[in-house]
Amino acid sequence: MNHREGNFNGYQDFNIYYQCWLPDGDAKAVLLIAHGFAEHSGRYGNVVNHFVPKGYPVYALDHRGHGKSDGERVQVEHFTDYLKDLKTFFDIVRKENPDDKIFLIGHSMGSAISVAYAVRYQDELAGLITSGGGLARPGDPPPPPRPAGQPLDTAFLSRDPAVIEAYENDPLVYRGPIPQRSAITDMRSKLPEQVPQIKLPVLIMAGNGGPDGARSRVLYELIGSKDKTLKLYEGLLHEIFNEPEHPQVMADMEAWLEAHL
Repeated sequence: MNHREGNFNGYQDFNIYYQCWLPDGDAKAVLLIAHGFAEHSGRYGNVVNHFVPKGYPVYALDHRGHGKSDGERVQVEHFTDYLKDLKTFFDIVRKENPDDKIFLIGHSMGSAISVAYAVRYQDELAGLITSGGGLARPGDPPPPPRPAGQPLDTAFLSRDPAVIEAYENDPLVYRGPIPQRSAITDMRSKLPEQVPQIKLPVLIMAGNGGPDGARSRVLYELIGSKDKTLKLYEGLLHEIFNEPEHPQVMADMEAWLEAHL
């Protein structure tokens, strides 16, 4: 396995950091990860360690305002800024892998980014995988705003104490006050009317130990693809890739990918 880091000029000349992990042999297909809110691209070791030895290059960027990328922490002027950065990154990945299928994997906030990206650019993708994302049902009241000035609660992330400890002590994870509303909140309210446009193969994954399961069912119902799969894991929390049962999650994702190569 080879690891490489790099940077590119994102929208408005923001410096955007990325990294990739490449197999020693030929590639089966490329996995491109869009990470979640307040975290960064380096927290996907279980995905990297499972898939790269099996022939899947993994690419991941730090969204603007996150990790090693430029920008005010966890703030963005417009949600589409994320999409513009991701499009530039996709084009870099495509240039390096001109003949390989590319699957987009989005977790949490990255799920919303990936779904919105697929609405606009689905012809570029071989498939879409979401983790810990989903949508509210149209007409449902919005969730109550977060208490002003409080950091993100880590209890909902994982049942593995080591994951929580690592998260809370990771200098690249944002642990400051969280805004009550953000551009991501506004975009999530618009996605239900857009996702019926998505026709590419979709795998929707979530734990059932919190609200992710219900939201993922709504995404599954609304998304327009005829080739769509919903995998819910009883008792697992938000970060299913970092739960103790992650080997089963990885195996299920691998089986879906192999069926879509």
